[in-house]
Amino acid sequence: MLRQKFFFFSIYCSLLLVFFSTAALAQTPDATPGISTANKTPQDKSVHTVTIPISIFTKTELKENQLTEIVEAGNIFVKEDNDPQVILSIRSVSNTPLSLAVVIQDDLETDVNLQLKAIGEFIKSLPTGSRVMVSYIRAGGLQIRQRFTEDLDKAAGSLRVISGGAAVATNDPYDGLSEVLARFDALPAGRRAILFISDGFDAASGLSALGSIDSISLQQAIFKAQRKSVAVYSIYAAGNFTKNAGGSVVSGAQGALGKLATETGGRAFFQGNYTPISFSPFFEELGVILNRQFALTFLSTHMHKGYHRVEVYSTNPEVRIEHPKGYRYK
Repeated sequence: MLRQKFFFFSIYCSLLLVFFSTAALAQTPDATPGISTANKTPQDKSVHTVTIPISIFTKTELKENQLTEIVEAGNIFVKEDNDPQVILSIRSVSNTPLSLAVVIQDDLETDVNLQLKAIGEFIKSLPTGSRVMVSYIRAGGLQIRQRFTEDLDKAAGSLRVISGGAAVATNDPYDGLSEVLARFDALPAGRRAILFISDGFDAASGLSALGSIDSISLQQAIFKAQRKSVAVYSIYAAGNFTKNAGGSVVSGAQGALGKLATETGGRAFFQGNYTPISFSPFFEELGVILNRQFALTFLSTHMHKGYHRVEVYSTNPEVRIEHPKGYRYK
């Protein structure tokens, strides 16, 4: 059903790409004050290519929490450090397979085991050609249950019940997330995402409300995700540390998951301070979001090392584009 529902949307987006890319490549040097980009190519040593994931929505959809199948996106433009850049391509579902890592924290409440069927159905509903990896974050390191595979049934079948006990509790789930991000190195550039089911709490940063949000390992995971063009979509579930914690600690942990999603171009899903009764509504929304995800590649004229802010916008004032807030070069 999910594949059929978005079939026409994918075709429509593919047609739009021709217009998007043509309009972007038609930018003149006048569009970039002080920087001539008219004759620059990916081989030019004064520029480098950057690929980021973007998702396109209308403001009405986001306000009413009701997504439609077609969006009039208008012309799309990119600025880096407030300087306009040249777009090389915008690749969609129809011509760029999705690479998705499903990452589950092993010491979450065992109620999460009731969601395994929904997680498996979501994996199997992904478009043909999608690559999926399944892994668990636990004390002692990352457990890979299934390497990236196009066999969606096999990936779904690799899911297992979580332990839920203190013996497997990890002090820092973001270290494990960084390990997962390293697994994307062997994959071709394109549409990349992580589904992160976690309580978001970094015990190594202390029990304060801001400990997880200010976590160094969280920031490192964000930088790695931005550098590897991976959008992180998180679902909050209570864990060994957060199930009995105060509201401020839980809010801080959820804030960390929200920061992770916002900075990488993903989205965070919560249902109060508790483990959601059902993940299915989240997966329905996530299915639409991933079908709205594109891989945007542009030429960057900023060659200095460090962090670069990115802005992606449309000529249609009713359109909102979710994207990483920046990336770290070298």
